[in-house]
Amino acid sequence: MSDNSLSGKSFVVAGGSHGIGLSITRGLNRLGATVHVMSRTTGELPQSDHILHQTVDFASEDTIPAEFPETIHGAVYCPGTINLRSFRGLPLETFRHDFEVNLIGAVKFLKGCLSGLKKGGAERASSVVLFSTVAVQTGLPMHCSVASAKGGVEGLTRSLAAELAPAVRVNCLAPALTDTPLAASFFSSPEKRSAMDARYPLARSGQPEDLAEAALWLLDERGGWITGQIIHVDGGLSSLRV
Repeated sequence: MSDNSLSGKSFVVAGGSHGIGLSITRGLNRLGATVHVMSRTTGELPQSDHILHQTVDFASEDTIPAEFPETIHGAVYCPGTINLRSFRGLPLETFRHDFEVNLIGAVKFLKGCLSGLKKGGAERASSVVLFSTVAVQTGLPMHCSVASAKGGVEGLTRSLAAELAPAVRVNCLAPALTDTPLAASFFSSPEKRSAMDARYPLARSGQPEDLAEAALWLLDERGGWITGQIIHVDGGLSSLRV
């Protein structure tokens, strides 16, 4: 992707001040876009006239108390949860919380973005990127709650892609566990990090930049003939046995 290839375009990134979302925000800013970030805190957002922040908690309101740009060329929903416990040990409240953050939060966010995305896609389709997990396709123990919620995100992706075509493209990235602040406890020692790396055919855990580059490709015109897809960015975990 060449420098400034998204210059003058407007993007909204939910959860864009930490982890994968922060890497996406930085990438969009580097490419000349204006980025509207919606998250609970400013986190490590870089100082830029083209990065605008609004404080939003997607799990706490029925409607999002935020101002959305009039024209949106791309929207990314990054908030997620990692509640890895046995089915026996998962209370119903955890299932409700995971659905609220992962699925209902995405629905509220996209409803706020919808008119802007349609306007942004008047000449060339605008783009939505959502996030699932490898655990939807590949059954993993201790993942019942998050896999159930993210399964809903995958269904939302395909249905919206059909409903909003041709003005809006909708795709979803399905990573394995990535080295982000949300997953910090899984990488808290050299031993844990080595054990995580050993799980993957590519012999390393995912980094935020791995997912950000995939998202930027989908947001850019290079991904302009792709919609309704669940794309696995998981070091080969979902499909390879080595």
